[in-house]
Amino acid sequence: MTNSFDIVLPQTVAVIGGGPAGLMAAEVLVEAGLKVDLYDAMPSVGRKFLMAGKGGMNISHAEPYDKFLSRYGIRRAYIEPTLDKFTPQALRGWVHGLGIETFIGSSGRVFPAEMKAAPLLRAWLHRLRVAGVNFHMRHRWLGWTEDENSVLNFATPAGERKIKVDAVVLALGGGSWPQLGSTGAWVPLLIQRGVLVAPLKPANCGFDVGWSEHFRNRFSGQPLKSVCVAFSNPEGVIVRQQGELIVTANGVEGGVIYSLSAQLRDAITTTGFVVIHLDLLPDKELPLLIARMSQARGKNSMANHLRKRLGIDGVKAGLLREIVPASDFDNPEQLCSAIKGLPIKLIATRPIDEAISSAGGIAFEALDEHLMIRSMPGVFCAGEMLDWEAPTGGYLLTACFATGRAAGLGALASLNKCN
Repeated sequence: MTNSFDIVLPQTVAVIGGGPAGLMAAEVLVEAGLKVDLYDAMPSVGRKFLMAGKGGMNISHAEPYDKFLSRYGIRRAYIEPTLDKFTPQALRGWVHGLGIETFIGSSGRVFPAEMKAAPLLRAWLHRLRVAGVNFHMRHRWLGWTEDENSVLNFATPAGERKIKVDAVVLALGGGSWPQLGSTGAWVPLLIQRGVLVAPLKPANCGFDVGWSEHFRNRFSGQPLKSVCVAFSNPEGVIVRQQGELIVTANGVEGGVIYSLSAQLRDAITTTGFVVIHLDLLPDKELPLLIARMSQARGKNSMANHLRKRLGIDGVKAGLLREIVPASDFDNPEQLCSAIKGLPIKLIATRPIDEAISSAGGIAFEALDEHLMIRSMPGVFCAGEMLDWEAPTGGYLLTACFATGRAAGLGALASLNKCN
């Protein structure tokens, strides 16, 4: 007969947050034989993950690895160790292990074969449930009990609960899309414990311009295709990026804007505004444009002249009317110079709850190499809670997966060391 003191109960780890980082941490821990309880404030997990997949689930990018790492900017040195241990190629292999095939698009982006997030999430949750992960929905984390890192407080439909654990992985997301669960409500909870947290800021976001009522009403929501954005950063370096953007009721957003949003946001923080120059015809040289626009237009209106000579109409023509003085339309040199470098003044970022992702979060200086908070043994952090950012294109998700895995391994190593 076995005495009760001979029974060794499995150690319990709480994972708080049901996005990719939290789910990956849970997978690492449950596969190691630990008791894993995953808590999320929402009725179901992966809500932002599913939203991100509505336009095509871009899980990673297949560009050369060093270029991939460069997308993390000034936080590359902190993110790189986690990506070295779970590379974009390893992520693809992991997805294949769920029975989901992937392919590389023409832009180098990596997608599931069905281009959807739901099949991947369903297969993943099935694997986790079979492995033994316990899911607790509608559990909103309230912090800790007094000075104990091992007792967690949750608000639940049945009232407040206190949970004692051996370790915890925090994967609560940043501050974007709060309606999907990433509220940033964890920030004061950690600051109260003395953890260094950089303020959350919008990333991959749109910017305010202040269009006229006429332009806003007529062109809001229309895309500007095949344009090039250029601006001078605070160091005086000219930054250029070609792509597409969208005119919004308030200003501009879209792929090319998102890719530059960190630099544009920081420039606005430094100087109060930033002027971008929009090349409406990046594949045509200025002398050619001047020559074409210098041809007599006869009875053609200026709108028809622009359309016939340069192919400019619709929202591009509307932008010229919005920004270029009327007198410049009679001067081919000035008009074409504007077409090749239309100045647009960005005056503010859009609010963080409209952003695709957020910057700021727990400073890496507050964490050890296993993503454990140095001042709070047994508390690990992952995903967008950490102070890093990256453009869209698969970089965000790849780092969330990788840091979730790293935090899970860190918690496992910490518990093994205690045995």
